[in-house]
Formats: sequence, structure tokens, C-alpha cells
Amino acid sequence: MNQAKTRSIARTIRNGLLATALTSIAFAGQASAEETLKAISAFPQSLAFSQSFKGFVDLVNERGKGVIQINYAGGPEMFPPNQQVDAVRRGVIDMQYGPASYYLGTMPEADAWVGSTVTAAKARENGGFGIMQEAFSKKLGVNLLAHLDTGVQFYIYTINEPKRTEDGGIDLDGQRIRSQPIYNSFFEALGAIPVSVPVPDVYTGLERSTFDGSGWPIVGIQDLSWDKFLRYRIDPGFFQTDLAVVVNPAKWDSLSDEAKKVINEAAAEYEQTSYENFQKVIEETDKAVRENGMEVITLEGEAQAKFLDLAYDSAWKRMKDSGSEYYDALREAYYDR
Repeated sequence: MNQAKTRSIARTIRNGLLATALTSIAFAGQASAEETLKAISAFPQSLAFSQSFKGFVDLVNERGKGVIQINYAGGPEMFPPNQQVDAVRRGVIDMQYGPASYYLGTMPEADAWVGSTVTAAKARENGGFGIMQEAFSKKLGVNLLAHLDTGVQFYIYTINEPKRTEDGGIDLDGQRIRSQPIYNSFFEALGAIPVSVPVPDVYTGLERSTFDGSGWPIVGIQDLSWDKFLRYRIDPGFFQTDLAVVVNPAKWDSLSDEAKKVINEAAAEYEQTSYENFQKVIEETDKAVRENGMEVITLEGEAQAKFLDLAYDSAWKRMKDSGSEYYDALREAYYDR
């Protein structure tokens, strides 16, 4: 074999080895490439709830460097809040954070969280969370990752001082109270007239006295400046926040085991962290609204028990009447009052 031919064969071998090496490097890079999820929230980013979700995103991004990152893309400006889970189901968005009760018509099991009296951590321990994961998958076609920001209760706020009943209860007969589906039957049981008003329009409605009050969590009342008009709060609080983090099933299945592990561990941890964080926010908010002149009307004894019975019974009755096959198991897991 002449030298020219030998050099040609050597070049061919070297080029082949180089190509193989480059291909191997490329595949290795693909295998270890950082994966990304696009996420949205049902609320404007300025609200405390969206800021809490951002805390979860930051935790995943910190733990998942080089493995998994979440891109927090925005809120209602991306998709209307009550259409966001459908966008996740269709794969238009990978992840979403918002109220499960927006989908009560399709998934009545959301009322298990509305009427819950236990923390998310407790529900993970007793199997309730696993049942909810099955319901989310079966009814909404999405994977449930977390139940964040639990422990935040709802209250009835009014512009004017509400009347009292002879037994120490509250008389809302004929009062027009801004509501949403989870409150409606409870408010009606108190004699109030539920009024459906989108959140962005509530301020103007209060300013013009279009309605007499509103149901709302204790958190966020100042962020929205509603406390400028709502000068009375009826205690005790009732229900519990029902804020879910869901992900598209196909996208979830495509993630590496390492990425799934990062997200699942962060989800369980942040459920407890967000609970503790909001207990501090609740305390600070309560102090602030009182200092700013809001008067708190506290029901006691039998009047308080009757008030809470009407609230919680309305949520659990709604789920039972829906014929949910999960009713008994969810009530046992989520309700210990």
C-alpha cells in the first residue's frame, strides 16, 4: 500500500472518530439539557397569592438548576382565569396555579378543599391528596402537583354595620353581597342576595354602592383597596383556599425522573412553607385593617356554631348532591370539625 493511500485511510478513520465523538457529545448534551415548563397564574402577579406561587417557582428553579426550570409567563392577561386549566389540558400552557373551584361544574370534588378544615400536609398523610389527584386527572385531564397557600379563610365584609339577630347572629336579609359560586348557597341561607361581579369591577361597584358587601379571603383586601369601602368584617372566617398547581400530563411524562423528583419534593415542601408564610400575612393584615378603622363583629357561642354549620354544610352538601363517587372518602380526609 503506497503512502498516499495510507494517509487517505488515516484521514478517513480520524474523521470518522471525530464525527462519532461530536455525535456522542451532542447526545450527551441533549440528555442533560435543562428542561423548561411555562407557567401562568389565575391572578395578577401583584397579588399576594401570585407572589406566593412565584415563591414555589423560585424554589424549583433554585433546586433544579441544570435539570428543570419554570418560566412564570404571566396571569389573566394570558388566558381568562376560568379557561386556564383547559389551556393546560390542551398543552398550550404547561403549568397553572389557581382556584380549583373555578371548575366546580366539571369537578365537584373541588368543594373538598373549599370545605376543608385540615392542612395540605395533613391531607398528604391521610390519603386525601391522592384522591384529589385522581379526581383532577379523571375530571379535568390534568396532573395535580400541589395544594398551596392553605389556611387562608374567607370572610364577609360589609360597607355598613350589619344588623344582628336576637340570638346574637347576623342578619343579612336583602343585602346584596358580591359573591362567587362557592359562597352562593351560604349567603342565601343568611338571607343575602349573591351578586356576581368580576374582581376588576368590584372597586367601582363598592364606590357606587352597587352592592352592600363582599365575600373575600382575609389576604388581599388591602392589595385591592377594597378596605376603603368595606368597613365591617364578620368573624369567624370560614372555608379555606383551594389553590392548585397543575401540569399537562404529556409534558409531565416527558420530563426526566430527576426533574419530576425536584418538582414533587418542592411541591410538598412549599405546601407547608406557604401555609406558614400566610399565617404571618394573616396576622399582619388583621392588625393593619383594624388599625385603619375596620370594625370586626365577632359571633360567639351558638350563633358562631350556627354560622359555621351553614357555611361548611353548604360546601359538602353541594358535593354530595353532585353524586361524586369520592364524597365519603374526601369528607373523611378533609373535614374534622
